[in-house]
Amino acid sequence: MNIDIEKLNLRELTALLSAAEQRKQQIANRRSVASVRRDAVALAAQHGYTIEELFGDQPAAETPSRKRSPRRKASKVAAKYRDPENKRNTWSGRGRMPRWLAQKTKYGRSVTDFLIPGLAKPTARKSNSIGKRTLVKQG
Repeated sequence: MNIDIEKLNLRELTALLSAAEQRKQQIANRRSVASVRRDAVALAAQHGYTIEELFGDQPAAETPSRKRSPRRKASKVAAKYRDPENKRNTWSGRGRMPRWLAQKTKYGRSVTDFLIPGLAKPTARKSNSIGKRTLVKQG
């Protein structure tokens, strides 16, 4: 905690000093950790327990954290597009368009030119309909 005392007015400085004095007194009046630990062990033994039985391996201040469920792995999807020049270049139509396909479509070829025959409809669109005006019949 960083407090810039140069920016505080007289009332804020007085409040800060009194809060610091109260905290100082509170810390000074506390019992030592060793004596509190001795008393806790003695109280547990008086009732027939050990500290390990009462609190286990983890300290009393810690709360057990929730376990996150494992993320589901993305399933493999069959390729829909293939580069005729290099058969290793394929794309499923999901995610960002690969560089090889973007490069080829940049020079006038259509994405549908690279569809693998016998597979589903094309998924990549050259133009996006978002932001374009459409005419809707009302009636």
